[in-house]
Amino acid sequence: MMFRCALLVLTLLLAGIPGVSNAEDLPVPGMVTMIDLGAKNCIPCKMMAPILVKLEKEYAGRAAIRFIDVWENPDQTPKYGIRAIPTQIFYDKNGKERERHVGFLDEASIRQKVDALMQE
Repeated sequence: MMFRCALLVLTLLLAGIPGVSNAEDLPVPGMVTMIDLGAKNCIPCKMMAPILVKLEKEYAGRAAIRFIDVWENPDQTPKYGIRAIPTQIFYDKNGKERERHVGFLDEASIRQKVDALMQE
């Protein structure tokens, strides 16, 4: 029963992951952008889902936090040069890639990277 509840909560969280309707608009022009490329069924990606939802809301209008499911959008893998998931790519407000991380990334680390780019 507890497993079913946890699965339901996780499913609801994944449904709320900030997604991308048109990946061509990334990085967001004039805004610091973090793109998390992963899959809704990947374990570390699932662990990051609630973090992304929270940060997307907190940074709304100041920085863009986006998720792209590369299993649902396989054309994005070569576009971003993805070799493993999850991969997070951080862009400055001019759209220049500034940093890339592969694997789970905790909330504090994401905040640190986004905040540093926003200060530039």
